[in-house]
Formats: sequence, structure tokens, C-alpha cells
Amino acid sequence: QVQLVESGGGLVQPGGSLRLSCAASGSIFSINTMGWYRQAPGKQRELVGVIGSGGRTNYADSVKGRFTISRDNAKNTMYLQMNSLKPEDTAVYYCNAQGQGTLGFIYDQWGQGTQVTVSS
Repeated sequence: QVQLVESGGGLVQPGGSLRLSCAASGSIFSINTMGWYRQAPGKQRELVGVIGSGGRTNYADSVKGRFTISRDNAKNTMYLQMNSLKPEDTAVYYCNAQGQGTLGFIYDQWGQGTQVTVSS
């Protein structure tokens, strides 16, 4: 079993910043791709960005230049630094991790989500 726990969400004013964390734990042998997704009310879940095991990143056009994904492989933790936040960034943010467990199983795990609200 692999578990993901997000933290760091909250209420912030437009133009402000937040940093989300996603900590993976459990029977982890390796973590390959990790990613952040978000879902606004009444909308489908969408990709925010992903990071590979070597640190290469890809972002949705809507967040390029404002959001930065990083990871600490020693801590099995991924981060999302969000700057210049806009009201349209309001959503529940989810992290995802794909990799291999200690018994050889392949996992594709989601966290429970953390709310980010951008409002004055």
C-alpha cells in the first residue's frame, strides 16, 4: 500500500503565494512520475504539472511562469510553489504518484486533496 498526503492549502488573496506539499509513504520501492492536478467546482479534474524522477517538469499553459513543481526524493515528497495566484486557480488540488512497490506491484496513487481558495 502507498499513501499520499497533501498539505498547505488555504485562503490567499489574489497575487499571493502558497506552497503545497505531497508526502508519499508506505511500501514504496520507487516513485517515477509525480504530478499535481486540480478540480474546480463544476469542472473536470485537470493537469497542473508533472515531474519525473530526474526532476524534469511539464506544466499546463495556464500556470507556466507562476507555478513551480519540485521534489525531494530522499523524503518521497513533492512540492508545488504557487505564485501570482488568481481567483481562477481556486480548486481542490490533488497529487498523484506512479511507481513500483516493495513487492513489485505497480501503483498509481492519489492523495485526498487540499483546498486552495484565491479571493479578496
